[in-house]
Amino acid sequence: MSTYRQIYYQIVFSTKNRETSISEEYEQDLYKYIWGIVNNHKCKLYRINSMPDHIHIFSDLHPTICLSDYVKTIKVASSIWMKETGYFKEFTGWQEGYGAFTYSNRERDMIIDYVKNQKSHHQRETFYDEYKRLLMEHEIEFDEKYLL
Repeated sequence: MSTYRQIYYQIVFSTKNRETSISEEYEQDLYKYIWGIVNNHKCKLYRINSMPDHIHIFSDLHPTICLSDYVKTIKVASSIWMKETGYFKEFTGWQEGYGAFTYSNRERDMIIDYVKNQKSHHQRETFYDEYKRLLMEHEIEFDEKYLL
């Protein structure tokens, strides 16, 4: 019997110390690289976008992969790639933690649009406020000192 799944995650994490180090000039190259990682793990990337200090990845999760390993692989491999290419001269690494938020199939298109429109969205809301709002909307308990 085959395994079927519907596991949609919006994964959000920032650069170390929220440094503005994801250059717009090469962000598409970064997205393609991360898409390759996602694809190699038999997951489907629905949307990826970033701001200079953080990234949003909306994908499904293959049932053979645990979320923490998936995110760790994306962060480690992309960090090495970003440093080796020389495209992201200010980049020193990703923050230690991440946010992962689940969504239903009914919400999929809305989240795709949300991630797609990050640039305009962040003209109205800071990353700090956005991240805090996502945690609260998903009723995730958090310690505010770790958001700074």
